[in-house]
Order: sequence, then structure tokens, then C-alpha cells
Amino acid sequence: MSLNKATVKKIAVLSRINVPDEELEGLAGELSGIVDFIEQLKEVDTDDVEPMASVAEMTLRQRKDEITDGGYQDKILENAPKSDEEFYIVPKVVE
Repeated sequence: MSLNKATVKKIAVLSRINVPDEELEGLAGELSGIVDFIEQLKEVDTDDVEPMASVAEMTLRQRKDEITDGGYQDKILENAPKSDEEFYIVPKVVE
């Protein structure tokens, strides 16, 4: 697919990018190459390929789901301008 200068100018306006007129021709060629490459990738058959997070075969490390921190409620509430026994008290901002 070949993009012309008018199409590139429209893309630039929609993207809110200021592209000088003298750069439109070169940019049209570069974008056309990108679109051609994407079209080429669409032809690849990926039906039997499983999705993967990495090209290297690996399993993710796992840890036990345990609470390892906490119990600092009193120290945290010391920083509050106003608080009751358990929570920060903030002024109402929405009516």
C-alpha cells in the first residue's frame, strides 16, 4: 500500500504533529514501508502457535501469598491532620 503526501498530511493533522511540507515525501515513503511490512506479517499463519510472554522457554518464579508487612496503623494515623481511631478524616469535596 502506497501512501501519498495528502494522506500523510491528514495523518499528521489527526495525530496533532506538525510536519513541514518538505518532509512529507520522505515520511510518506517510510510509512508506506511500515504498512507494507504489516501487510506481509498478516500473511503468516499463526493458527497453531500458542501465545507466549517471551521467546525463551521459562516458567515464572512464584512465591507464597503471605502478608509480609503491615501493622503500622497507629504510625500512619499520626500523620493525619484529623482521624478517628481507625481512619483519616478528610473534608467533603463532592456534594
